[in-house]
Amino acid sequence: MPSPKRKHSKSRRDKRRANWKLTIPGLVECPQCHAMIVPHHVCSECGFYKGKSVIQASAEA
Repeated sequence: MPSPKRKHSKSRRDKRRANWKLTIPGLVECPQCHAMIVPHHVCSECGFYKGKSVIQASAEA
């Protein structure tokens, strides 16, 4: 394996590492109960998906 001939600067190293950051997931509002949910997933609050009841909502409230 080839070895590096010169030392890479801290600036060059840190520029490469600058894009390793977390991004928050995109959330949308449920049209039924207005809770924030991940797009294209069943709402865990009301159990609706695309205007239809898909699952029974948990009765914890």
